[in-house]
Amino acid sequence: MPKPVMPVMPLFDHDTSFLSTAAAAASLAGISIETLNSQCFCISLDTKALREALESTLGQPGLFELVQQRCPYLFAGHPVFINPAHLERMAQVVRAVESVIALPAYREEVLARSPTIARHDLGGAKGVFFGYDFHVTEGGFGLIEINTNAGGAMLNAALARAQHACCPAIEQLLPPSGRAETLEAGIIEMFRHEWALHGLDRPLRSIAIVDDAPEQQYLYPEFLLFQQLFQRHGLEAVIVDPSELSLRGGALRHNELVIDIVYNRLTDFALDAPANATLRQAYLERATLLTPHPQAHALYADKRNLALLCDAQWLQASGLPQATQNLLLASIPHTEVVTPESAERLWRERRRLFFKPCAGFGSRAAYRGDKLTQRVWQEILAADYVAQALVLPGLRTLSATIPAHMLKFDVRDYAYNGVVQWVAARLYQGQTTNFRTLGGGFAPVYPGPAPEA
Repeated sequence: MPKPVMPVMPLFDHDTSFLSTAAAAASLAGISIETLNSQCFCISLDTKALREALESTLGQPGLFELVQQRCPYLFAGHPVFINPAHLERMAQVVRAVESVIALPAYREEVLARSPTIARHDLGGAKGVFFGYDFHVTEGGFGLIEINTNAGGAMLNAALARAQHACCPAIEQLLPPSGRAETLEAGIIEMFRHEWALHGLDRPLRSIAIVDDAPEQQYLYPEFLLFQQLFQRHGLEAVIVDPSELSLRGGALRHNELVIDIVYNRLTDFALDAPANATLRQAYLERATLLTPHPQAHALYADKRNLALLCDAQWLQASGLPQATQNLLLASIPHTEVVTPESAERLWRERRRLFFKPCAGFGSRAAYRGDKLTQRVWQEILAADYVAQALVLPGLRTLSATIPAHMLKFDVRDYAYNGVVQWVAARLYQGQTTNFRTLGGGFAPVYPGPAPEA
């Protein structure tokens, strides 16, 4: 736990409307990112604007209340500031990872140990909503994992419409208006691009958002936002459990609606569960386009891949440019597969390690080494895990009157086809992100002032 800091006052009082733009800019000169994250409290979530975004601009009546009831800690009250150089470095890492995954040698090695369905011929589909998750501080940087069905993009579009800056000094850091609309347009273009890669000579007409018992899912409100977005762009959109789908006449259907694209929010990444048998068959027969798909998970999200991506010997043999190798080695915390041979050493070194299940998601069954008990350690040894060098998350102070009230944060790059679409933070308390923390949840990311030369 970090040491409590001495009481501080906000950098910028709420009553600062008299400041000129020039004075506002000058007031930020020389201020560090960590200072902004520990002492700036004058940007806050505008609840009225959030209600408008969820119920009128993006969603439907009653959606705000649903969010309040179902997931009250979904949106954080304050933003996170990140060094612009770190934001650029994150984008560089995304591109570097993509360049490795494009290598035949990488694909052969990874797919050889993956489920058979991961080797299915996709016809070109990339997979939507990759999430590259980073821990970033002024003194530390690490890509801690990659996800292939990263949730939250539409929630962040709503959040972007509900930010309020109370002083010109910080207002200059806010992204330009219309950025949320740009994200939404990019989402639609992404799905249309996936459809074009699928190779059918007709327009995209329908999308099914599919998850187990979707109305019971924590992020069900986001499913409703996606449905509204698709419908606003002329697409028929349904939210369904996979049991509601049928395969008839060479097409996947929901009742009589032919489903062109399945936006896959399932966490059964290989479609092994009996309940997903129809969807699995439709995918294998190319009776629908499934995105993200099993091959994407195998190539990107299996945690064993991180061990390969930071293996200096393998990277050297791959023939990648030296600059790409150096970037990956400096940006991915050392990761290795837990084996019986390494168990004794890893137990000794556990206090500086984080343990994750190879096929895990949502931070489930992930453990900081310094919190491990012998019982949990034996469970790890009996399962498939990786050990990753611990990179501490950033910290965000939430209150000027209670300076010790700090939450951790990670930073997520939403990416498609190697291009970053959006950057968001997640504030939390505990070992991992959880959306159960008062004051926590998704937070906007603002680039802080560039450091002085």
